[in-house]
Amino acid sequence: MRLKSTYLLTLAMLLLSFTVSIETVKINDTFRLLTPQTEFEAGHDIVLKFSAMNSSKPNLYLSNSYGSIIIKPVRSRSLLSYQLPKSFSNKAGVVNWKLLNSTLAGKLNIHPKQDVASMETYLGPPSIEAGETDYTMLVVIPTDIYDNPLKDSTQVSIKHQFSANERQDSIYMKNNISYKNIYSKTKTGRILISSESLNKNSKEYDVNILPAIPTDFTITYNRNHEYTDGNQITNFSTSIIKDKYDNIVSDGTYVDFLITNASNYQLKTSGSTVNGIATAKMIHPDHQDNWTVKAFIEGLSESNSISITYNQSVEDFEVAFSERNRIVSIGPLKSFMGQMIPDGLEVKLHIYQNHIKIKTLYKDSFSGYANFNMNPDNFPDNIYTFKIEAAGIKKTYQNIKLW
Repeated sequence: MRLKSTYLLTLAMLLLSFTVSIETVKINDTFRLLTPQTEFEAGHDIVLKFSAMNSSKPNLYLSNSYGSIIIKPVRSRSLLSYQLPKSFSNKAGVVNWKLLNSTLAGKLNIHPKQDVASMETYLGPPSIEAGETDYTMLVVIPTDIYDNPLKDSTQVSIKHQFSANERQDSIYMKNNISYKNIYSKTKTGRILISSESLNKNSKEYDVNILPAIPTDFTITYNRNHEYTDGNQITNFSTSIIKDKYDNIVSDGTYVDFLITNASNYQLKTSGSTVNGIATAKMIHPDHQDNWTVKAFIEGLSESNSISITYNQSVEDFEVAFSERNRIVSIGPLKSFMGQMIPDGLEVKLHIYQNHIKIKTLYKDSFSGYANFNMNPDNFPDNIYTFKIEAAGIKKTYQNIKLW
């Protein structure tokens, strides 16, 4: 009984397979492709035609890199016509098609129209460094009227001009683009660039060649006098800063001037280059000092070191106490020619009680004097010690009674 059942099942499967094969043959025999052409130019009307042995009107499925669509046929007796929409026939690339309810399928190759309508051009970076190692890349994509890039091997001419030199190079489309690296020169300036393909020209582009990394430089200084009046200005200046190709560095290059004084404290001033020269200023110290100055373009280059000596301008000063010792007058403060020191010299008054500092008062000199007034609310009647600093000179007055 089991053997009989197995025999019947095998027979049924063979009959089913035979039926499917017959049906496939019938489907294939029902429709036949009548359009042998598979290569088209973008913009042409593309119609796929099929002969139909029955009255059915199957849809045609289309797909390309932009998307998919199903279109209906136009029937004329036994002829089915499927016209591709412009969104497909205008775009270069591969169009895959399949006739639904059948096994018929295939693909069409649509080529760009070999007529340049526009030149898509991209250039960057817009500035490069001198030295023949840095470069900018020019990308040119000539396109047809339907915005398709022209086919591979289409010639593109690149023209560029620098100084008195003009040059033309030929490149070719590959994978829908063409490109060329344009290298810098050893001198600064501007490169003018254009491109052309099939008698269509792009607009003009330009690339700036900027100076390379600056080399080391020297610094100098000048001043009206060498005295420490805390008022005059010392001016610092660099030599003309250039790169290794003798190009002057770009305007606005930032230069730091680092100053180390005799106490090993550091001061800093800075300036930006104009025509390759950077300048900076620093006010004179108010006491005798020695400066060591060095300039830097951070991380790139540096200058020599220079030493500057400032001589004492105020040799001594007088201190007077009045109004129950609550007014302390310091001066006259005379400079190197016996003249009153310029206004603004800082004077400090340190106040101690029982060897403990309780307050420091600050005054700027005016007309050669600095006056301190100690209010009884802040400094009650008592015995104090005063230490006075001005122009690097220190004086101490002990056991001063305020009442």
